[in-house]
Amino acid sequence: MTEDDDARYRALSSRDGRFDGVFFTAVSTTRIYCRPSCPAVTPKRANVRFYPSAAAAQAAGYRACRRCRPDAVPGSPDWNTRADLVGRAMRLIRDGVVDREGVTGLAARLGYSTRQLGRQLTAELGAGPVALARAQRAHTARILLQTTDLPVTDVAFAAGFSSVRQFNDTVRAVHDRNPTALRAEVSPARRARAAEGGGIALRLAHRGVLDAGHLMDFLAVRAVPGVEEVVPGAARGTRTYRRTLALPHGHAVAEVDGPAPGAPAGRGWLDCRLHLSDLRDLTTAVQRLRALFDLDADPEAVDGQLGADPVLDPLVRGRPGLRSPGHVDPHELAVRAVLGQQVSVAAARTLAGRLAARYGKPLPAPSGGLSVLFPAAETLAGAAPEDLAMPAARRRALLGLAAALADGRVRVDAGVEREEAARALLDLPGIGPWTAGYIRMRAFADPDVLLPGDAGVRHGLLRLGLPGDPASAVRAAEAWTPWRSYAVHHLWRAASAAG
Repeated sequence: MTEDDDARYRALSSRDGRFDGVFFTAVSTTRIYCRPSCPAVTPKRANVRFYPSAAAAQAAGYRACRRCRPDAVPGSPDWNTRADLVGRAMRLIRDGVVDREGVTGLAARLGYSTRQLGRQLTAELGAGPVALARAQRAHTARILLQTTDLPVTDVAFAAGFSSVRQFNDTVRAVHDRNPTALRAEVSPARRARAAEGGGIALRLAHRGVLDAGHLMDFLAVRAVPGVEEVVPGAARGTRTYRRTLALPHGHAVAEVDGPAPGAPAGRGWLDCRLHLSDLRDLTTAVQRLRALFDLDADPEAVDGQLGADPVLDPLVRGRPGLRSPGHVDPHELAVRAVLGQQVSVAAARTLAGRLAARYGKPLPAPSGGLSVLFPAAETLAGAAPEDLAMPAARRRALLGLAAALADGRVRVDAGVEREEAARALLDLPGIGPWTAGYIRMRAFADPDVLLPGDAGVRHGLLRLGLPGDPASAVRAAEAWTPWRSYAVHHLWRAASAAG
């Protein structure tokens, strides 16, 4: 019995949801593993084992609890904050890279041998990349079985399994019953309700309080016409974020609902619907939406650190659970960061809309206000200069960035080494510290980025009675590490309120 395990058992005893996804609990007498917040009777300490991942618990012979659904927990916040090999690998595994490219492809992206990668993942998470991807496939399979009426064979391949036999064996091992029995847990009527309006309905889990209003506000003012929109939701007083997604096997339209007014701040999920042209993209689409809404964050850790600074404390108390939005497509975000250089948010949005209308791939049929996919870097690299209504220096920067992304000289995917990628960006003509920092904050989901030269940061600091110059911003932000990206969003809110 270790001191860490004693602390984990106390979290289990108090059903502390902050640790859902951080570790998993397993009971040797029942051979079931759970999330720490499982409402079941607390087991005896002698019968409890702790695992760093669901895959590790499954490898030890435990099956998922039917009551608390440990496969549906938010991801560990470590995978956002950590910049080491394990953190980078987990971000890529969650994006479906193992399913698409195998362990060899994953290792190549990370610059390690498959043996080194497997050894480090197993040492920290109790499972290698194959087992981690297998656990993810089992979760995807359950979603498809219980929210659609697809034939079981189609579910198997859509979830990423290479054979029906592998699919059946995995479902039995993880859920302790066959796919047909797993589907039977949800009535046909309930599956029909989930599929109302088409697509796949699911819940995007998060931990702690979520400031959904900030997320919807942030995305609404930046929504690129034809690509994304924020519209009134089906329930009175709600808003729904909608956008197109370019995915490895096809495209999708995603819809994410904000909670209804008066809903508990810690409800624990956002409702989502996905309309996929290829169901193999389900895992990738879900993970990218989670990154966009920053749903794996630990708001208590963030708010606790930032709220300890008397300067930020009033802002944190006024917006508990504020998130730092990431993005669904790092290439798109990088292009939009260049479009936003030295112009207003509204002007950058207009420029992005024109690019999308001219070079984006049209949807087979419009969906509400959505009609196109944001243009790929390869397409923009060949854009005609006369189509880019912007100063010549920014036009060169945009074309140069698009070319570097297209030929792989610069990478901005989920598995990049952040410092190295930022240096590569800064080596490109026309890419300065603000642009590289904004890309790092949103495309890389880096939680600790300060934009000291940003006009909104300056005005936010002035609103708080502090000097707004970059050097003073850097000094003030020393107390905000490792959550400076969240502090930037608080300052932006303060600046907009001042306006």
